[in-house]
Amino acid sequence: MAVTINDGPQDAPDSIGPEYSPKRSFGEHLRHIYKAFTTKQGLIGTYDYAFLFKPNLPFMKKSKRQAPFFGLQDRMPVVLALLLGFQHALAMLAGIITPPIIIASSANFDATITQYLVSTSLIVCGILSAVQITRFHIYKTPYYIGTGLISVVGTSFAIIPVATKGLAQMYANGICPSAADGTPLPCPHGYGAILGTASLCALLEIGLSFMTPNVLKKLFPPIVTGPTVMLIGVSLIQTGLEGWAGGSGSCISRPTTGDFMLCPSNSAPHPLPWGSAEFIGLGFSVFITIILCERFGSPIMKSLSVVCGLLTGCIIAAACGYFSASGITAAPAASFVWVQTFPLSVYGPLILPMLAIYLILMMEAIGDITATCDVSRLQVDGKLFDSRIQGGVLADGINGMLAGLCTITPMSTFAQNNGVIALTRCANRKAGYAACFFLIIMGLFSKFAAALVAIPDSVLGGMTTFLFASVAVSGLRIVATLPFTRRTRFILTAALSLGYGATLVPTWFSYVFTYTGSNRAKAGFFDAIVLVLETGFAVTAFVAVLLNLALPEEDEAEETESLAGDEAPGEGEEEKEERGYGKKAADVESSAVGVKSEGIEEPKA
Repeated sequence: MAVTINDGPQDAPDSIGPEYSPKRSFGEHLRHIYKAFTTKQGLIGTYDYAFLFKPNLPFMKKSKRQAPFFGLQDRMPVVLALLLGFQHALAMLAGIITPPIIIASSANFDATITQYLVSTSLIVCGILSAVQITRFHIYKTPYYIGTGLISVVGTSFAIIPVATKGLAQMYANGICPSAADGTPLPCPHGYGAILGTASLCALLEIGLSFMTPNVLKKLFPPIVTGPTVMLIGVSLIQTGLEGWAGGSGSCISRPTTGDFMLCPSNSAPHPLPWGSAEFIGLGFSVFITIILCERFGSPIMKSLSVVCGLLTGCIIAAACGYFSASGITAAPAASFVWVQTFPLSVYGPLILPMLAIYLILMMEAIGDITATCDVSRLQVDGKLFDSRIQGGVLADGINGMLAGLCTITPMSTFAQNNGVIALTRCANRKAGYAACFFLIIMGLFSKFAAALVAIPDSVLGGMTTFLFASVAVSGLRIVATLPFTRRTRFILTAALSLGYGATLVPTWFSYVFTYTGSNRAKAGFFDAIVLVLETGFAVTAFVAVLLNLALPEEDEAEETESLAGDEAPGEGEEEKEERGYGKKAADVESSAVGVKSEGIEEPKA
């Protein structure tokens, strides 16, 4: 398959002027690059850099002058591109490092492998983000790979509940080893099974990318994606809150008598019982800092509020003796992909949940690409927009497969960059490439990853609880765009009843299939059913898809009647329209394509 770098016809945003013509010669490109690095205008330009760093304090006068907007292909100073690219990279940082740390903990990996996974996640996210940003044209076809926008990718949060439940199941059925006393041991084969299964299931998203966006939206509308994304966030909050209180695993057990495990372990610096006030306070220092940044922070601080909170928590933890420098000292100076490898395999029970994950990632990608086009002042309909959607979904599927082959769990299109674009008014791809550069640099220096791995669980838990809650709020935002007709309420009730139930009582289906014979295929099939029905968001997704296809649409008269109880006495048609009554589902769907579950949006972003 031959590909060429070709962004096709460009949109015409309201911006400060085109940067170059596609017909520019190679020599002209070289002269342009030389001027960019050797002239004041090319290096720093006339941008108001103070705008990015000016805090929003009550006694300070607010500037009414807006920063200039930098469109997709506009001229942009090199320093500004690097600065805003670094901002993009930092805004993604928390979302990129969280999944590998949590999954490594579930697989009982030591600090060395966890550091490797964090480094590799940063490197792979930088490389695969560049694929989305560049946009490759598939030779002699109307198809593309990538969006050509600042569409960054990061490790998906959606994989966390499936991976943790899958690893727990592998420990239970003997695929993952345990010590004689039942203590779980590191399980590289289990992690390799997750990677192999994820790479195989990525073919689903790759295949669906060649369908038109309208067909995909009809099959997977907000009534399906909204509750599913919300359940992903809800199921993850438990992990974040357990870490906030000190850690997960055996240290949560706190008997009233006798010896008990301290958190994060008895040998850790400054260990304490789970739920101690010191741990809770460390987590709150992160949480409160995020809130203060949102209220008083400058534009650059608002988009980096989670990183600022994490940094504050780390400073307090280091001052109080919760850090250990041994892992940082022992870490090598540099790292790269495949320094550690895992035996790839396909674990049958994971296939159905993994297929559900890729359907969710696909719809999230459509929503994020639509939002990115909107904040970038590009068209959100027409052939060019549809080709961006097609290229973005195809790249999302290919990135998921490549990530597995690079020893990292599936990638997904992140939404944090949309908030950065809106705040800084910069949709230029140079900033996107700068973000990719900084992510790769951060991943190459494994001391940086070792410092991230050394962060105490309570500090990390304060951050991840906020991140995971923002995922749930993103799903709630999608649901809120739906007209609450009788049909909508029925589908949501049926889907969420089982989804919430499986999340709150995760072992409810564990004893339905108790087969213990020698037929491995039969046992694997039963394990797959159990894993799906004990994964709340997977149950919700399947039920919502089936009911949305099975239940007939309500006509306008029935929809109006279902809202009659909310109508104020004497309310006219204009007032109803202002309150959103009488909107058709298709109108709502067009404005509620979905929002990403990996990171913060409002801030997610």
